[in-house]
Amino acid sequence: MTQGKFPLDKFDSIETPFYYYDISLLHETLEAIQAEIIDKPYHVHYALKANTNPRILKEISKYGFGADCVSGNEILRAIENGFEPNQIAFAGVGKTDREIEIALDNDIFSFNVESIPELHAINSLAQTKGKKAKIALRINPNVDAHTHSYITTGLTENKFGIEEKHLPDVLKLLPTLTSVELMGIHFHIGSQITDLSSFKNLCLKINELQNYFESNKMWLEHINVGGGLGVDYKEPDTNPIADFPAYFKLFTKHLELRKGQSLHFELGRAVVAQCGSLISRVTYLKEGIKKNFVIIDAGMTDLIRPALYQAFHHIENLTSKGKSSVYDIVGPICETSDTFAKDFELNKTQRGDILAIRSAGAYGEVMASRYNCRDWAKSYFSDTI
Repeated sequence: MTQGKFPLDKFDSIETPFYYYDISLLHETLEAIQAEIIDKPYHVHYALKANTNPRILKEISKYGFGADCVSGNEILRAIENGFEPNQIAFAGVGKTDREIEIALDNDIFSFNVESIPELHAINSLAQTKGKKAKIALRINPNVDAHTHSYITTGLTENKFGIEEKHLPDVLKLLPTLTSVELMGIHFHIGSQITDLSSFKNLCLKINELQNYFESNKMWLEHINVGGGLGVDYKEPDTNPIADFPAYFKLFTKHLELRKGQSLHFELGRAVVAQCGSLISRVTYLKEGIKKNFVIIDAGMTDLIRPALYQAFHHIENLTSKGKSSVYDIVGPICETSDTFAKDFELNKTQRGDILAIRSAGAYGEVMASRYNCRDWAKSYFSDTI
């Protein structure tokens, strides 16, 4: 989306801040994914944690993708918005009894099991209901995703997954659990991964583990490699769609699927990040001693990523064509961390200008809060605004 693609004439009458979604770009992204998996035993589950806006979910479900959920309420939200229960994978280290029961009642595709205690809990609850839970073991492969430490999930002693050294105990336990059925193995090494060599290393580890399971006479119906593919936050117009051809080609080349196996992906950010922007209005310009501040009406309550782990988002002044100046762009929340960018070049800015904080379609609206008793920001869509 360039400045010209934002309907500024409509924005003038809308209360800011708000989320704006380019539905055409979302469709182009979904079609790009479909083009790469057609005629392959590949299945994509959209990771709801990236964005659970009902309109966005409805658009994604139309393409026949499954869902990757990390809570019982996400399972219910997915089903409400068109996803088939038998295409829902349920992950998470702390599944409650209520959440497990929701998944069992809806006969989901698979539980991605993250610990031995969780195995016992699922087996017990399934037994009570007279059901057999389909499971995949989430294994911690100790593969470095080369991303921010807060979103790295596949290293030894991360809270996620079963450690490889505990697999012998798990394989001994499984035959005694009569209400679970092992269907596959699952991995997720992190998020916003731009170094694709991390995925190659994951493939090599999976190949080793496949041999291990086969040596123990265990057939795996599916392999789930999780998600994590990153997007270009610095140049959203140059690269509005993630490099899906390179991503899927890597797995085709390096992962040794057995005959009859299916390969599953859990993509979130790469699906929705670039189609969304947070639109905000400039409230004040404040001159400091060494800095100039642009104070806007959006805050960390609307987009927490910069405050949470110093994430970069490209920002544009949609209403100014003046020469650029350097500013710190900050929000109104009573926290110093409520800062979107420091020493950022922006077209000459004045009170009332409209800014677009780009690539906010993932982990934006879904992570919003009402801290400081702020109102929820509304959502608008390019085809209905």
